[in-house]
Amino acid sequence: MQTAEQPLDSPEKPKAAPIAWALWGIGVLAYATAVLHRTSFGVVGLDAVHRFDASAGILASFTVLQLLVYASMQIPVGLMLDRIGPRRMVAGGALLMAAGQALMAVSTDIGTAIAARVMVGAGDAMTFISVLGIVVTWFPGRYVPVVTQFTGQLGQLGQILSAIPLVALLHGPGWGTAFGSAAALGVLIAVLAFATLRNGPARAEVPTLRETGANLAGAWRHPGTRLGLWSHFVTQFTSHTFALMWGYPYLVSGQGMSPAAASALLTMFVLVGVVAGPFIGRLVSLYPLRRSWLVLGIVGLSVAAWAAVLAWPPPAPSWLLVILVLCVALGGPGSMIGFDYARTFNPPGRQGTATGIVNVGGFFASLVTILLIGLVLDVMAPDGDFTPEAFRAAWTVQVGIWAIGIAGVLRTRTLARRHAGLTGRR
Repeated sequence: MQTAEQPLDSPEKPKAAPIAWALWGIGVLAYATAVLHRTSFGVVGLDAVHRFDASAGILASFTVLQLLVYASMQIPVGLMLDRIGPRRMVAGGALLMAAGQALMAVSTDIGTAIAARVMVGAGDAMTFISVLGIVVTWFPGRYVPVVTQFTGQLGQLGQILSAIPLVALLHGPGWGTAFGSAAALGVLIAVLAFATLRNGPARAEVPTLRETGANLAGAWRHPGTRLGLWSHFVTQFTSHTFALMWGYPYLVSGQGMSPAAASALLTMFVLVGVVAGPFIGRLVSLYPLRRSWLVLGIVGLSVAAWAAVLAWPPPAPSWLLVILVLCVALGGPGSMIGFDYARTFNPPGRQGTATGIVNVGGFFASLVTILLIGLVLDVMAPDGDFTPEAFRAAWTVQVGIWAIGIAGVLRTRTLARRHAGLTGRR
């Protein structure tokens, strides 16, 4: 009798083939470059205020629009992935992001810069779930939770490229060289992906449009898919808000850290995820009926760390900021648990679609949080001087997002258990 947790895995192979690891490595490289593009605007935020003469709200709208494009494209991209495979998706996304970064390199007005970030968001949307498509297609099912974690966390090394080399180029040769270099790297990745990636050893027949619509409806109706969405929603938003937009300005202006120290903490943020990810993936593989408790535990650590930092009159001591970064960084690997729900509750022909649905959750929550923080900062510091008190008030908007996300996890967990006929907890 099939289990509720792994009802749809293909028969296990003894080990992954060498070609699977090779293709996965190229996919991870493409995803790391996408993360570089995604986070590049966050680390240049203070410079962008002066370059575009923008308020905090307008500055936040750049990243919010980028994330809105990313989130809104996840379901269409998932449907496309099920139809054409990851090779063209990864290569096309890399080219689109490269074009966006090239446009950002020459932009001097807000309109052009917004268009550039829209292009980056669209290309970014095509990358991660396509790389997960490589993982699901080429690896035996028992490998997938751990390899998925490695994918997500090794990809975050791209954030180090934006926090250190990109910032160095920005403060050295300048804005145009920094973003132009990112564009050139994107073109290189596009060529590499198109030349080397393969869609799968035995790719199924391309679904018709009617079958594509049925896949979308079926994936959404399954409560396990929605449990994955809410798990992704509640774990990812605080880590992405910190990494993509407001973490670096908060550490510098809100906590009085030097730019070098703030960059070091952001580097530690990435490394924590890389180290923790495989352990979380292993726990998911060993205890699939406890995945939602793992999600809620990660959220609890983040809530506790933020509560301690915000309760402490700024500046908080360095050790407490380190603890904050350690706890918030767990949200990245924690959000990968949502994709395991998509995998185990959906058949192979609609896993791209289900993964796209799940991936909407965290990015939608992130864009809302980023925008709300920007709006609070505008109210508290209309002159653009982001004070510690302004940041302290702004970060409290997370409370409402946590409440919504936790409620969503608890509700859909009950529905998924009922659907699977389980009486135990998960």
